[in-house]
Amino acid sequence: MTPETKIDKQISESGYDITPISDEAREVLARRLTGEEADILLNHGTEAPFCGSLLDNKEAGVYACRLCGLPLFSSGSKFPSGTGWASFYEPFDKRHIRELRDTKYGMVRTETRCARCDGHQGHVFPDGPPPTGQRYCINSLSLEFFPAGENIPQKAEELS
Repeated sequence: MTPETKIDKQISESGYDITPISDEAREVLARRLTGEEADILLNHGTEAPFCGSLLDNKEAGVYACRLCGLPLFSSGSKFPSGTGWASFYEPFDKRHIRELRDTKYGMVRTETRCARCDGHQGHVFPDGPPPTGQRYCINSLSLEFFPAGENIPQKAEELS
C-alpha cells in the first residue's frame, strides 16, 4: 500500500476500529450470510414483526453487527417496546451507528446502519424510554448476540 492509499484507522471511544471497510471486504463478509440476512443487511429489508429470534432475549451481553462483528447494542439498553422488533434506547457506542434520512414508503424515518460495514440494522424513533427518549428498532437478523464475557470476533479484521 502506498502512502497515498493508506487509510488512517478510526477508533471509537470504546476502542473498536470503525474504519469503513472496502466494498471488496463487504462482499467477502456477505458470502457468510443466509439469503434472508443478506436481504436485510445489504438490501435494507425487514423481518416480520414478532418473529425475530432476539426479540425476547433477556440474557446479559452484547449485540453485534452480523456482517462485521462491530458491537452495536448492550443488553442493558434493551427494553420491551411491544413493536415486534428488538428495541434499545441507546447504542453500545454512539459512533458505531450511522443514521440516515429514509423517505421510503411515503414517510420520513431515520435508518440505522453499522458505521463500519454500512449494514442496515433498522430505524430509530424519538418515542423511547428515558434516559434518551430514543427507540432503536432493530432486525434480529442484523444482529448476533454474545453473552457477557464472551469474545466478539471482529470479522472485518479477519480479512486483513
